[in-house]
Amino acid sequence: MPARKKSTRKKTTRKYGPKAGEKVERAMREMNQGRLKSGRSGKKVTSREQAVAIGLSEARRSGAKVPKRKRSSRKKK
Repeated sequence: MPARKKSTRKKTTRKYGPKAGEKVERAMREMNQGRLKSGRSGKKVTSREQAVAIGLSEARRSGAKVPKRKRSSRKKK
C-alpha cells in the first residue's frame, strides 16, 4: 500500500459559533415579521444588513463566539 501524502491545507477554526447563528436567525425572523426595532430610536428595521448586525451584537453580549467589531479608522490631517 502506498504512503499517503500529507495535506498542505491549513486547518482553521470557525469564526462564528452556533449560538451566533441562532441569534442572527432570530433577528432575521423578527425583521421579516416586522417586529425588529433599532436600539436607540426604536424605528422598525428594514435592511437585512442591519438585522444581521443586531443579531451579532446580541450574540456578543451573550458571550457567543463572534469576531470583534471592525472599527472604522479616521484619518488624521
